[in-house]
Amino acid sequence: MDRRSFLKTASGSALLGLGRPAEGLAQEKSRRTNPIGVSTYSFWRFNGPKEDFPIESCIDQAAEMGFDGVELLLMQMTSEDNSYLQAIKKRAFQHGLALCGFSTHQGFVFPEKEKRQENIDLTIHQIELAYKLGIPTMRLNTGRWGTSKSFDDLMANRGIEPPLDGYTDEDAFGWVIDSIEKCIPKAEECGVVLGLENHWGLGRTPEGVLRIVEAIKSPWLAVTLDTGNFLEDPYSRLEQLAPHTVLLQAKTYYGGGKWYTLDLDYPRIAQIMRKHNFHGWVSLEFEGSEDPKTALPKSLALLRKAFS
Repeated sequence: MDRRSFLKTASGSALLGLGRPAEGLAQEKSRRTNPIGVSTYSFWRFNGPKEDFPIESCIDQAAEMGFDGVELLLMQMTSEDNSYLQAIKKRAFQHGLALCGFSTHQGFVFPEKEKRQENIDLTIHQIELAYKLGIPTMRLNTGRWGTSKSFDDLMANRGIEPPLDGYTDEDAFGWVIDSIEKCIPKAEECGVVLGLENHWGLGRTPEGVLRIVEAIKSPWLAVTLDTGNFLEDPYSRLEQLAPHTVLLQAKTYYGGGKWYTLDLDYPRIAQIMRKHNFHGWVSLEFEGSEDPKTALPKSLALLRKAFS
């Protein structure tokens, strides 16, 4: 089975019609809506110690606000012990929430083979954590050169940074492709779809993301599509990645964004995703300065209306 066929099956569109007449299938498909989750990052946003925004509290608040699921930010978790992981899974289940995604950090843009191997090992470990949590997809990054003085400088330069002296992006694409290929067997073993995000570094453009995904050609590597990471001409770029998407991260910026604010047309984005038969999870990533207690319910209403 190729990757596109896998994504079609995983999203449910290929399973709906088993044993059902065509008319019933059409009616059921017309009623389908995308489930809406929220990233625990939306509560924290790196504002203060992560201990002030425990995963348990994020799950409780997500349930109270009416979300369908929660995307966990690994960096926000306070432990990787199995007892902690299972308590998180149980808490979500008791609230009737799915754990719909696992957002992790790693990078493979290193000339040193040893550093790349460290991140391969880290990613394999993260896949195993996702498996223990029962989460079906995990966000993956390419990594970046690290030549910016800070993330603020990177944002000021619109996500563009120069390679290390003596190297090129061509070198980096080879490192990233080789490294991710080494993670695919563990993803398949655990049943966790890796979603390469249009983040920064080599994933800054849809062409960069597709170059990696299409080079590896595995049904266990797809795209985590972030609506807020294309700073110019977002809609045509989102459409390039829509056919390959396994999870959609939807940014909102009530109160003004920390680094930038995008005026995103979510009915238009939803139409793009429907055009490409995306029936999967939409995960809110709130990145504004407004209090999440008011901004998240507003964001949920916005996304419910757009994706209904």
